[in-house]
Amino acid sequence: MSRVFSGVRPSGRLHLGNYLGAVKSWLELQNTNECIFAVVDYHGITTPFEPKSLQKQIREVVMDYLAAGLDPDKAKIIVQSQVPEHTELAWILGTITPISWLERIPTFKEKRTDHPEYINLGLLAYPVLMAADILIYHAQKVPVGEDQLPHIEMTNQIAKRFKTMFGYEFPKVEAVLSKGPRIMSLSNPLKKMSKTGDESIALSDSPEQIRERIGKAVTDTGPVAGKDFMSPGVKNLFILMEIFSTFQTFKKFREQHKKGIIKYEQMKKQLAEDIIKSLESVRKRRLELEKDPKYIDKVLFEGAEFARPLAQETLREVKKAMGLEYANS
Repeated sequence: MSRVFSGVRPSGRLHLGNYLGAVKSWLELQNTNECIFAVVDYHGITTPFEPKSLQKQIREVVMDYLAAGLDPDKAKIIVQSQVPEHTELAWILGTITPISWLERIPTFKEKRTDHPEYINLGLLAYPVLMAADILIYHAQKVPVGEDQLPHIEMTNQIAKRFKTMFGYEFPKVEAVLSKGPRIMSLSNPLKKMSKTGDESIALSDSPEQIRERIGKAVTDTGPVAGKDFMSPGVKNLFILMEIFSTFQTFKKFREQHKKGIIKYEQMKKQLAEDIIKSLESVRKRRLELEKDPKYIDKVLFEGAEFARPLAQETLREVKKAMGLEYANS
């Protein structure tokens, strides 16, 4: 069995993009691999956040994980900050990582543009902490989207440099690309779906919220260039329809679109009902979890108890290779 690691920032409830792009593949991986899935709260504080709501947001993500189908008997769920070895290894790896490597990572450039008032060392060193998250468990597989591939390449670069300098070898990390399509924002289909406003559908949204958000989704924004032309917003809705609706439903609306007779209001109503039906079991399971906070505590406690010894052993070996292990430690 290979060891798998992945994580999500606690920046809001998980949405369809998270589910189709990440969590759905996790459900398959947990059956044939040793998996550790994290809420990466240290990554979360590299951009503006509200301290008073942080713990609530962390638990929201954990409940979404469980409601979506992650099984604590198969996959361990942890909170990054509860295993301090992540940050200790990140500091060590940071001492051998050239700044030039970090400056070329696209994520840093994007976050610097998104939050020009919040540029910090943690944001620059984000890839080093991500590498530490993976390497501390000797993970061999990391499920990611294509936009995260530079981070996996960076992780392997750092591991290779560490071996060259100190002789200690981490396993090569393989990116497991998501099979799911890229889901775009409902309000701005030129960017990925995020966790803000009406641009996303959370796994925990009520039927009313889903109907409202699909109803407001952007469709054609200008003149149609030919009968089979498809604007980004319409393409996004058809991607969702192909996933959540029956083939007959998808085919019907697709043919209407080709003929130029489609009524988007009808399409949206059908799509909303199909999404509601598909997420019903997730929504019910989540409501149950909200009433059982002790179970969430148990899952996180057991996850940390499993992860800490693995992380401690890796850190001990790394320190020994570097000459940092003391005789009485």
